[in-house]
Amino acid sequence: MNIKGFLSLPHRFRWGGMDGDDCMTFAASWALHAVGVDPAEGLRGTYRTKDEAHAIMATHGGPQAFMTGKLLAIGCRRVKQTRDGDIGLVRMLAGETYDDVRVTEVGAIRFGPLWASISPAGVIARRAEMIAAWRLPT
Repeated sequence: MNIKGFLSLPHRFRWGGMDGDDCMTFAASWALHAVGVDPAEGLRGTYRTKDEAHAIMATHGGPQAFMTGKLLAIGCRRVKQTRDGDIGLVRMLAGETYDDVRVTEVGAIRFGPLWASISPAGVIARRAEMIAAWRLPT
């Protein structure tokens, strides 16, 4: 399945990556669809809130170290020049409610000049500041 097909699927926001995705498991679900390996395997369903998700990432050294460990383990490699389908850690406006919106780090998927991620409102695609990016194994 290509990235356009994946993004057009019905998606819903759910902390913990069960019966939906959060801002980190969304990119992991893309990896599962694209290459058949889930970097979030073993984590899905082990948390249910933003605070619990952040605690898991903190125990791994923060979002970038967390994503690096999970993605390298499935054969991804770091890239500086991105292309469609690459997974990234990006800074973008995000939040669970309008009152909660702020610049935050989220997992996202490169789609043309934009980064696609999931929010409580559904899939969003916008320009974002890339912190790190990984290419899926072929």
